[in-house]
Amino acid sequence: MRIFGTDYRGRMFSEIVTTVDVSHNGAKVSGVKTQLKLDEIIGLTYGKNKVHFRVKWAGEPGSPSEGQIGLIKLAPEKPLWDFALPSGATDTFSFATENRRRYTRVKCSISVEIHPVEEPVIWGKASDLSEGGCFVEMPIPLKVAAGFEIALWLGETKLRLQGEVVSSAPGFGIGVRFVNISPQDRDILQQHIVSITQASEISLAVESQESTKPHEITRNAATQEWFCVRCLRRSDHVSQQDAERELSQFDCTVPQEKC
Repeated sequence: MRIFGTDYRGRMFSEIVTTVDVSHNGAKVSGVKTQLKLDEIIGLTYGKNKVHFRVKWAGEPGSPSEGQIGLIKLAPEKPLWDFALPSGATDTFSFATENRRRYTRVKCSISVEIHPVEEPVIWGKASDLSEGGCFVEMPIPLKVAAGFEIALWLGETKLRLQGEVVSSAPGFGIGVRFVNISPQDRDILQQHIVSITQASEISLAVESQESTKPHEITRNAATQEWFCVRCLRRSDHVSQQDAERELSQFDCTVPQEKC
């Protein structure tokens, strides 16, 4: 597995690392030699797949976690791993350091227009959003401190705000801070963020329900045991009915491979 991007000095880097923990929304990796800034956007390749991540924490030099970083996936819907992952799990590694943001960010996919002063309109996509700003994906980002008007398509509403670049990652995009936002525009943002959060919670609940399946058991003649062909849980009851009753007390979940 390889990570690449720019280090804390703005220099390009690329290196091989290994995973410690992975989930649908992030990863903890080790063997990182490059010094990275928190909230920096980097790329990660696994096999033929490539996904962008945000650096959420980095192990302190000399500590047991030295060389480790915690990453949050910018686009959770994009495939990366070639093995199944459990649903609904909390990414505990992403909270290894104190959240330095004033506002909670939510994952999204919102079309945006950026209107730099006396320059052509730039189209992009916001991959996360908060009351204070957003991250806009674009291959050739604007420079830090650049100011502009930004228009976000929030459902049927086109919200126009003033923005400023607070971080810039070549090949990935820009971190935008909203400037002088009015109470009315903030209310519109809050309502849209709440709707995204509620939709995400409903989706996770449905996914969790769908992931729990009834056991499909068969008889192992050699061991004289019943076992589930999906989760491999076993029962030593003689009758299939009794075995099904015993196994029904447990969720049928597929064992996960360790990486």
